[in-house]
Amino acid sequence: MSQFQKGEFVIDTDRERLQIDVIQKFLKEDSYWAQNRTLEQTVTAIENSVCFGVYRESEQIGFARVVTDHSTFAYLGDVFVVQEFRGLGLSKWLMESILTTPELQGFRRWILATRDAHGLYEQFGFHKLKFPERWMEKPAPDAY
Repeated sequence: MSQFQKGEFVIDTDRERLQIDVIQKFLKEDSYWAQNRTLEQTVTAIENSVCFGVYRESEQIGFARVVTDHSTFAYLGDVFVVQEFRGLGLSKWLMESILTTPELQGFRRWILATRDAHGLYEQFGFHKLKFPERWMEKPAPDAY
């Protein structure tokens, strides 16, 4: 497990510390990508990901998860900081923490999907697909 501290805030990969109700509430009410995700799907996704909770004391205020084979590939998803804590640099710190976590090093490729946070991710080396002609997808009918 990894833990990062900055002032009153902590980022922690301890899955036991995650507040599933906070995560599910944000995904259902405030995300554009997971409004139809069930609680069961959220729990399963968390169980099969490397998760990062952002906390102020005992209150969870952010989240991200990485789906990976722990060798060559990582997908970054469900990244958020709740509205009242935005503008404090927590998203950047969360990205720095994720990308420097020892167990997440040496991958050939990281990917993510975003509608509106390109500027954040570009600061960390993400860019449009280098070879889009090589990529295919099979999205669900309601995929974002």
